[in-house]
Amino acid sequence: MHRERIARQHQQSSGEALTSRDFQRGAPSTVSTNDRSDRLRIVIGCDTFAPDVNGAARFAERLAAGLVERGHEVHVIAPGFRWRRSTPRVESIEGVPMMLHRPPALRWYPHDWLRFVLPWRARHYARKVLDQVRPDVVHVQSHIIIGRALSKEAQKRGIRIVATNHVMPENVLDFTLLPKWAERSFVRWAWRDANRVLSRASALTTPTRRAAAFLEQNTSQRNVLAVSCGLRASNYTADLSPRARNRLVFVGRVTLEKEIDVILRALARLDSDLGVTLTIVGDGDQRKSLEKLVIELGLAGRVHFTGRVSDEELRRHLTEASIFVIASIAELQSIATMEAMASGLPILAADAVALPHLVTDGENGFLFPPGNVEELAAKITHVLGFSEEEYLRMQQASLDAVKVHDLDRTLDTFERLYRGEAATA
Repeated sequence: MHRERIARQHQQSSGEALTSRDFQRGAPSTVSTNDRSDRLRIVIGCDTFAPDVNGAARFAERLAAGLVERGHEVHVIAPGFRWRRSTPRVESIEGVPMMLHRPPALRWYPHDWLRFVLPWRARHYARKVLDQVRPDVVHVQSHIIIGRALSKEAQKRGIRIVATNHVMPENVLDFTLLPKWAERSFVRWAWRDANRVLSRASALTTPTRRAAAFLEQNTSQRNVLAVSCGLRASNYTADLSPRARNRLVFVGRVTLEKEIDVILRALARLDSDLGVTLTIVGDGDQRKSLEKLVIELGLAGRVHFTGRVSDEELRRHLTEASIFVIASIAELQSIATMEAMASGLPILAADAVALPHLVTDGENGFLFPPGNVEELAAKITHVLGFSEEEYLRMQQASLDAVKVHDLDRTLDTFERLYRGEAATA
């Protein structure tokens, strides 16, 4: 009802969408749900945003929608869908209307969906949006192109800058087309470059304490705040009844760093009498090679690739599963793992980067050494052999552990940072 009210108010005030002429006059892009005097005007800059499916995009979408629901005026700058100019327009994100500015963008063909704005075009649009919107704060979600341009132009204008880092240079090596001998130099340069951009921010955050430590280790940045991406746990359904089938589920991009092949190889080692199946929810450049591996391992009929699905389908797959498995070695938080916890699932996760922040070994799941197929297979067998009481205890532990990641806590923290107030991790 709350979101419907926002949409109705917005339609009454501006018809279906604001025009570019309205925008030039300085008309508000969103409608406040109240008359609070502390309403902020916020520009969020992203190099990836809806309809992209990844953790950084999902975080930015939920953050923007949550801020609009709290009555703030939010403008989002994100890559456009084609190489031509487009006027700012209202889009529905997470069911909430907000103003989107989408500069012309090109496809980065080494990647299966990534689009990018040419740097000089990003600077042009950053200047235009900041001069017309005159925001109280700019929140950049990456230092790469749009965030770089926005932070530079905001700094010139004395606008407060908050930055959130979702990127590790090591994670993008597969898409740079660089030869192996040049990769180490690229990583060193990329961290130095990130440091230059992030230094413009008055507050710098990452999703977890381990990610913050990683950033501090590789740059000169200090006092990096760990602020969870957050989620609405109430949007997910936990089935606490005994499982009739043994179903594993993975949710995420089907890319190299997710190491989905480790899960497949572990599945092939399980006792066939257990009747274990695996559902891979998501899509990516590694899908064809993984489908080939399924055949090679003799797993045809036991592994299902869904491709991209709706939020409703994603939640259904989680609710119906027995265990959530993630072998990724590059998670700065993992929204998908939090979604699985909110669905009451035991978690089996690689002991890498930020996943240990979500999984307490022996409580809401188990950790396994990254890439260790034998250990993962043993953990799967162990959990599937639980009594109903043991399994229910682990389900409840996931539900309890995810409470600390409530989206409202995340929004509270960013509101304080936007106003220049002290905030805690």
